[in-house]
Formats: sequence, structure tokens, C-alpha cells
Amino acid sequence: MTWHGPTFRMSDGESIDGSWCLVWRRYETGGEPFPENLFVYADGRITLGRYEATDLPGLGGLLASGKVALDPPGGRQRTVGPSKWQSREPETRTDESFLLDAADEIARLAGRPTTGDLLLEAVRAYRRNPTPAGRSLLRDAYLAVPAHLRVYVLGDMDRQDRPLRILVTDLGQAVDGDGPVATRELHEAALAYFADRDAGDEQAEARSAVRYADAPPGAPEPPLVLRESVYPQGWPAGPGDFALRNDYDAPCTYAGQTYPTVLHGYWALSAADRADHDRIRAAATAREAQELGGRAPRRPDWPEVRLAVMAGLLRAKFDQHPRLAQLLVATGQSAITCTGISDAPFWREEGPRGRNWTGRLLELTRSELVAARAPRE
Repeated sequence: MTWHGPTFRMSDGESIDGSWCLVWRRYETGGEPFPENLFVYADGRITLGRYEATDLPGLGGLLASGKVALDPPGGRQRTVGPSKWQSREPETRTDESFLLDAADEIARLAGRPTTGDLLLEAVRAYRRNPTPAGRSLLRDAYLAVPAHLRVYVLGDMDRQDRPLRILVTDLGQAVDGDGPVATRELHEAALAYFADRDAGDEQAEARSAVRYADAPPGAPEPPLVLRESVYPQGWPAGPGDFALRNDYDAPCTYAGQTYPTVLHGYWALSAADRADHDRIRAAATAREAQELGGRAPRRPDWPEVRLAVMAGLLRAKFDQHPRLAQLLVATGQSAITCTGISDAPFWREEGPRGRNWTGRLLELTRSELVAARAPRE
């Protein structure tokens, strides 16, 4: 079973990372099973479909009851080979190992170490102190990895997890019960394998440090979400984040014309006919301008130039309103996400369809404002 992603859900204005996989669902015992997407999220929430929520213990109950199954009825049965050591197949996935897998996926999404990460740390600890007690801790870390994923844990298609299986086997014992007897030479060869891996990882990190030298350090700042807002009594006196949106009343002059809002300018400039342009520019509200613009015939080159026009309007807005520019710059390096229902997904965040170009252009404008304020020699 493969986790797919990325996906997310919004909670209190915050984007929660997630991923999903396919399971089989029954609403009643003996009922006909049907495929369903199982979503897991970084905060531990699990949903069947998009909305029916549970958690890891709840998922365990659904698996135990048969209401959720990992495979379709009569699915392909894996043939177990005669030798565990020689087999290249993973161990059979069970409900218990899948729950461990789901817990690992939640940990990964949340930025916490997975059982695979902890296992590699245990290997490094054992390399520093290769004692029987250290081997016991290493064995515990290896067995904590979901059984059906152990052969993949090192990402080595040739040797799979055999170096680990050798290290966790006490001297004089047969690896996997039917493999070679663990000797000091086998253990040393396995330790050398991990030493080579670590050396390769260090070299790759050194190369990445050079290639990605301009990457922002540390964890990213929390995203800024610009929600669509309605103020029947007029905009609040003190501008908040809502003032960064395109429908905020901030007249700006662009290409020789003044527009009441960025949205007025965008839709007016999209019009093929000058009379439509003037009527849109004179609209009483930004949303009325959008309605008029959506009905007017558009200039033929609009798909190619609309991003440049929007970028120009945003530059004009913040160049001509220093207080709003200060508000935008104060967002730091946060990603800016625009949500709502009035704008096309091209301009806002909406699952896999949303491209959030408004947010991306606001980030570009913010960077230009900061660069313009930097001292020059």
C-alpha cells in the first residue's frame, strides 16, 4: 500500500498537511465493500473520505470490526517462500502493521522521526558501542518498523534489509532462522556497510549545502491566509490583513488610469472594448467590477498578459500606499495563501486545482518592497 500526496485540510485558517491511501469499506457486516480514500493528517486526524473523522485507535476498531479492510475480497494471496533469508518479498501486511504504518505517516507529516528514522539512529548508536546490550536496543528499533516495510527501510533494492537482519542476530545464531550463522566477520561487514552509507550521506549533505546555499534557514514561518471578507458597514478603520486583498479600497494608478481597487483594474484591463473598460472602472464595488468584467468580451492576448497586469497593479497599490506596503512587509517570509469563493482557482487556494497566483504575486511584491528599501553602496 502506497501513501499518496500531498494533500491538506484547513483548520482555523491553518493548512494541515496530509496524505491518503485506498482501503475497502463496508457500512454493515456482510455488506458489499467499496473503495474509499483514507486520509491521515499531521495533527493525527484520520478521515474516511473527506469528512468522517476518527483517529488511530478508532481506525484500529474499524479494522477489527471488518468495516474497513486493506484489500478487496478475494484479493491476490501472496505465496510465502520456503526460506525467509532468501526471500525478497516483504512480510505480509496485517492490520497491526498497517496501523504502525499510518502512525509513521502521521509522524512524517508532522516533522517527527518515524520508526525508520529511529532505527537509523539506533544503528549509529550501535556502531559507537557494539555490545550485546546495544544489539538488543537495535533489535527493538528494527522490530518497531512496520513488518511489511522492513525490507524497504534502507532503500537498498539489492541488499534490502539484510545488513540489519545480520546485526540484530546474536553471534552463533542463524540469521532469520534459516540463513547464515552470524559471525564476527559478518557483523563487521554489516557495520562497514553502514559506515559507507553514512559517509555517502555526509558527502551528499556537503554538496547540498553548496547547491542550496541560498535556501532560508530553519523552519518556514506559519502561512498567512487571506480570507474573503464581507463588511456591510464598510471597511474597518484600521487596516488588517484584509487590506492586502485585491478588493480592498485602495485606489491605484496603473498605465495612466486610476482604479478604485486592484480588482477594478484587473477586470477593466481585461476588456477588449474601451466602453466596457470604462464601465468596469466606474463600478460601485470591486465585486460589481468583477461581475461586469466576467460578462465583457476579453482582449485576445489576456491569457498571456494577465499575470503581468496583476503584478503591475499590485506594485502600484503598494508603491502608492506606504501604510499598506508596511503591512505587507510585516508579514515577513510567510507564505501567503488566498482563499474564498469569488475568485477563480487560478488566483486562490482550492485543493489540487488552486494555483494561488494572488498569494504568489503578493510574495513577489513584498520581496521587491524589501529590496527597494535595502541600503545600496
